[in-house]
Amino acid sequence: MTFSAAERDAMLRALELAGTPGVPLGPNPRVGCVLLADDGSVVAEGHHRGAGTPHAEANALSRAGAAARGTTAVVTLEPCNHTGRTGPCARALVEAGVRRVVYAQADPNAVAAGGAQTLRAAGVEVEGGLLAEDAQELNRVWSFAMVHGRPFVTWKFAATLDGRSAAADGTSRWVSSSAARRDTHRLRALCDTMLVGTGTIAADDPLLTVRDDDGVALPHQPLRAVMGERELDPGHRVFNADAETLRLRTRDPHTALAALAARDRQHVFLEGGPTLAAAFLRAGLVDEIVAYVAPLLLGAGTNAVADLGITTISAALRPTVTDVTVLPAEGADQPNVRLTMHCAPAEQES
Repeated sequence: MTFSAAERDAMLRALELAGTPGVPLGPNPRVGCVLLADDGSVVAEGHHRGAGTPHAEANALSRAGAAARGTTAVVTLEPCNHTGRTGPCARALVEAGVRRVVYAQADPNAVAAGGAQTLRAAGVEVEGGLLAEDAQELNRVWSFAMVHGRPFVTWKFAATLDGRSAAADGTSRWVSSSAARRDTHRLRALCDTMLVGTGTIAADDPLLTVRDDDGVALPHQPLRAVMGERELDPGHRVFNADAETLRLRTRDPHTALAALAARDRQHVFLEGGPTLAAAFLRAGLVDEIVAYVAPLLLGAGTNAVADLGITTISAALRPTVTDVTVLPAEGADQPNVRLTMHCAPAEQES
């Protein structure tokens, strides 16, 4: 694969466009496109702004008009090859007379893939793989959902140094610091689904919304999903009008994720109690762990996770630590440590 310096610079710009703040985090990928003239100058730029809006290539082509003919299209994702709410980008590039297409990430979506082949068949020069890892990281959750056919699952929990999420009398406010709780809302806002079990609803009556530093709910809220067969009082706060709530009347994590995937949900933020966490861990359905560790010791109380069926150290789950961040002390709080860890996904069931 041979790429010019201008194409590399254009791909960096396309990645920047794809990451434009305010673009919805799903269900579509974030994509940027830059059209280059033969001398390497920029003819037009575009990016996708969310489901139902023009794709990045179409956005750039419309800005370029007739000047698109003979250009090189530099795109962060292989141009799509299917008709959905908008037409196929591969065909639009051909009709616009684009001479060459350079893309970063191959499209992992089986429904939309094949754009490169369509372009080549029409006589367009095509090269892929430029800054592919950067593009994959930009859409890591979407890419995971396309490849594995289920949402990416982030399990978040807060615990003391000895792994307790609550004291022996059930009190848990506040195991984590105020800085950690604010950080949790930041992470919630990156997901499209908040998932807890019926036990958490019955015991804690959480609101499960995303709020800013002043406690005000954000305009866009993730889906609140409540998993389990227990009947719940409709007066619980999770059933109010602040956000949509879905009852998943199952105890099986595979079934729950399949139901969420059918609703185009791609990133689940697992905030349930130790029983729900253990169910997902035992099923191999936790992909990322975010743990807030507070400098407290209880010696007794509720464990952060229930029995995993592990009886020997050699069988321990060993997630890979990807980040360690100290959240500074505020007021009477002590610093908390945020550990972010990656778990290898289990093989997809047939």
